[in-house]
Amino acid sequence: MTEWSIPQLQEMMSSGSMTAKKIVQFYLDRIQQIDQDGPSLNSVLAINPNALAIAEALDAERQENGPRGPLHGIPILLKDNIETIDPLPTTAGSIALAQNFATQDSFVAERLRAAGAIILGKTNLSEWANFRSSRPTSGWSSAGGQVRNPYALDRNPCGSSSGSGVAVAANLCAAAIGTETHGSIVCPSHVNGIVGMKPTVGLIGRSGIVPISHSQDTAGPMARTVADAAILLGTLTGIDPRDEVTAENTGKNFTDYTQFLDKDGLKGARIGVARNFFGHNPYVDAVIEEAIEAMRQAGASIIDPANIESKGQFDDSEFELMLYEFKHDLNAYLATTPDTVPYRTLADLIAFNEANKERVMPYFAQEHFAAAQAKGPLSDEAYRKALAKNHRLSRDEGIDATLKAHQLDAIVAPTGSPAWPTDWVNGDHYGGASSSPAAVAGYPNITVPAGTIFGLPVGISFIGGAWQEPTLLRLAYAFEHVTLVRQPPQFLPTLSFQL
Repeated sequence: MTEWSIPQLQEMMSSGSMTAKKIVQFYLDRIQQIDQDGPSLNSVLAINPNALAIAEALDAERQENGPRGPLHGIPILLKDNIETIDPLPTTAGSIALAQNFATQDSFVAERLRAAGAIILGKTNLSEWANFRSSRPTSGWSSAGGQVRNPYALDRNPCGSSSGSGVAVAANLCAAAIGTETHGSIVCPSHVNGIVGMKPTVGLIGRSGIVPISHSQDTAGPMARTVADAAILLGTLTGIDPRDEVTAENTGKNFTDYTQFLDKDGLKGARIGVARNFFGHNPYVDAVIEEAIEAMRQAGASIIDPANIESKGQFDDSEFELMLYEFKHDLNAYLATTPDTVPYRTLADLIAFNEANKERVMPYFAQEHFAAAQAKGPLSDEAYRKALAKNHRLSRDEGIDATLKAHQLDAIVAPTGSPAWPTDWVNGDHYGGASSSPAAVAGYPNITVPAGTIFGLPVGISFIGGAWQEPTLLRLAYAFEHVTLVRQPPQFLPTLSFQL
């Protein structure tokens, strides 16, 4: 299997050995052979019918004017909660939004299109970005069915950006865009053996993205290499006039993050080990110990332990905040959808789900929807207290405190547990995830492949303070190059359990 990087694709197009149209056709054929047929990964929800025509036009533009930049002619898949004016609905995985055809690009799609990227299609996801039920199965949606992990088809792809993670891992696109509120970029990246970056909230505009929580939501790149993720991130940054939080990134964003990539980037770095995220799985711990030693050998100073002491102290307030913001933000989003979408409020969706429970709720219900609907406005004191508690414990007494106390460049921890068997009876089986502090703080977090356990990928997370994407990319890139542990998937029906 050819795992082309974005620079390799550009080199082939520049030399004339490939065209954007041929590259698009390669991925379309592979989606048919592997995603729809063969292993049937079910990661791609819809194909852009205009993709080949767009590629042909971009090939002509390259011939006449040269490439616009590093994404010219590069096929990218979008998670299907991100709007695009291509003839593709934005479903958030729900059949309730089957006719949600946007009349305006999301900020993410607009930036990609301006850079000359080709929106190849939409990826399947956990329905409503995994915020419908208290007992969900990641990767399942009423719009697309169950996404399957390419390393072992009976294993779960994790997180709501499951289709994006699987599509990248299986080489169905050059790279993809996911979204994260709490772990939904880093978890599917880690269990699918790819790089995933959850940036600082406000670095990338959220307009045109079906929301959960404006305090925590962000889009981010998912790619097979750190360099590809850096290229994609630089394209996505900027001021979104429809998302006021992006005003905060003025002077803090870059259009080229590849300038920070350094194979020797671990030399002299101070890396803290958050030991209070260890101890959930001995196999994972062993892989991460090897990763820490590799960083030490590469010249990093390892400060161990460097715990995030507030871990677990804001779980209740995070959920409280998300319930309030989900109701408020989703109602605001639904008010902007076209007349072809008859559901204008969360209450409408609850009624739709109940009326269509055999199709929408065959395995799990809508407890989170009901709990969110019961909440009041954002002026409620309970909401304001939850927001203040979240920021105090995750930022001031959490990540910021740990970085300052030990004078760290970054904090590392296991990203999570290996992929568990997909289980529609009991739901997901998470174990030991480290995504919570960065998610609640709105701070950056990048996961990079660290090794495998019985053939299942495991990632290590680099966590930093606000706007520290350059530092995290430098460290992650150096780690990637001193370890080189990523292995492409073999599409095994199940694990062999042989070391």
